[in-house]
Formats: sequence, structure tokens, C-alpha cells
Amino acid sequence: MTEVPDAASPPARRLLLVHAHPDDETIGNGATMARYAAEGALVTLVTCTLGEEGEVIPPELAHLAADRDDTLGEHRIGELAAAMAELGVTDHRFLGGPGRYRDSGMMGVAQNDNPGCLWRADLDEAAGHLADVILEVRPQVLVTYDANGGYGHPDHIQAHRIAMRGYELAAGRGHRVDRVFENCMPRSVVQAGFDALAAAGRSFPFEGIARVDDVPGVVDDEQVTVAVDGAAYAGHKTAAMRAHASQIAVDGPFFALSNDLGQPFFAVEYYHQVHGTPPPQPLPAGDLFAGLTDGPAADGAQGEPR
Repeated sequence: MTEVPDAASPPARRLLLVHAHPDDETIGNGATMARYAAEGALVTLVTCTLGEEGEVIPPELAHLAADRDDTLGEHRIGELAAAMAELGVTDHRFLGGPGRYRDSGMMGVAQNDNPGCLWRADLDEAAGHLADVILEVRPQVLVTYDANGGYGHPDHIQAHRIAMRGYELAAGRGHRVDRVFENCMPRSVVQAGFDALAAAGRSFPFEGIARVDDVPGVVDDEQVTVAVDGAAYAGHKTAAMRAHASQIAVDGPFFALSNDLGQPFFAVEYYHQVHGTPPPQPLPAGDLFAGLTDGPAADGAQGEPR
């Protein structure tokens, strides 16, 4: 169950993450979320859809799929709750309420034309729901995808648009988030991860191995603004990934999605800042909140990152 934050005495640090489907948050930000939750920050997750169109991995859950029972979304609500329990996150919500926006499927499929899907949502309406959350929680930091959604999924692209428009709407209504970040992965780190996978010297339960370019949000190293070391919380991230069993297969420090291509697991998570006051030099900083004053975020105009 979602624990609504106490508006009268909110934690000094407040982090808001906007994701498209259940499981996206754990893959990209699980260690970050666990670390900040353990340190006493308020971590709020807004998930835009139930992930109804996801491809189911375990055969025993295949009946949940959209082309069969079409109950995967309901199942993934439970997976998300279990994952958040592993990460210590108590404030997790669905944009506009559970099921308000349906998963749009991959780009170019017929589901993109469903009038109730996220891809077809009115941007200001959807972003208005997010602005309501921003005004309630008053986060200093907001995290979402880049403009391509990391890898071109329509719901990820739309989640980026909603996050950016929600940021603007909330600023116009009285609260400007101090910093807005996009998830990213430095190319050298991803390559090192795949090198480690190749050097593991053992068989994997995956059909093949992914490539560096299959990882969402890979950027040149110098584009990284903040690197959050979540190594102490790697076990929590792994457990949360296992909780998303319909979508993720985990094997030690590696995992695969429905394409059954192995990928390395990362406990250090990376961010590129796009709005707000930049953290102190040198970069990358080690803290999304570095240099920010504790307490309620300052409203009004803020500087842009260098």
C-alpha cells in the first residue's frame, strides 16, 4: 500500500521518479531508490501504465498476456508492490490512478492506436496528474528518461514528455523542482559490463548476449552529471528485479528481458542533468542532491546546468 507523505513534516530530501511500466524503475534506478530510501529521503515513484502489453517470460504466467486473459496489468501491480517493498519505497503511485492509461505496446503496433493508451493521452491532462503529485510531494529532484525514452518505446517517450511538461506546469503553480535528470549509461561502463559477462566463463540460461547498443540510454562518458553508487544496495535491487518475474529473468549479476539476451547488472546508476542548478564540480557528482540546501525546495526561477 502507498504511504502518503506527511505534508507537515516532509523529509529534507525528496526524489520523484517517472517511469512508463512496472519494472522500468528497478532496472534503471533500483539501487538509487534503495539507497535514498535507506538514508531517510522520501522516494516517490509514479508509474504511467500497468504494463498490460508486456511479453511474459515464465510459461506458467503466459495466460496473463494481453492476447489471452489480458490480466497482466493486474498481476504487475502486485509485482511492483513486491519490488518496492524490497527497495524500501513506500510512496508509489500510478499516473491518474491504476489503469488510467494503458500500455501502448512497442512502436508501430496496432496498440499504439488504442484511444486509452498512454501514447494517445492528452499531454496536458496527463502532465496535470503529475503536476498534482509534484505539488503534493515538492521534490527537489525529478528523474525520468531521455527524449527518445532510452530506446524508442512510445510509452517511455511519452513518460519523458509528461515529466517535462509536469515540471513546467508545477512551476507555474508554485513549485519548481531544483533538478531534473535523465537516466543514462556511460559507454565505457556498459562495455566493461559486457566484457565481464563474456569473461564469466560459464553458461547462462539465456538464448544469447545483448550488445552495448541494446542498453537504453548509452551516452558518451562526459555527458554523465551524477553517478550514484548503490553497491551497498545491490542485493535489494536484485531482489526487486526478481519480484518482476513476469518480465525479468535474473542469473547472478546478469539478467535478461523477454528477448532472452543477457545483460550485465549495474549497481552504480548514472544521470544526465537537463534542468536546474548544477551540482558542485568536479563532475560526475556522487549525489543527486549534492549542493542543495536541505528543506523545502526554493520556488521560482532556477539556473540551468552548465
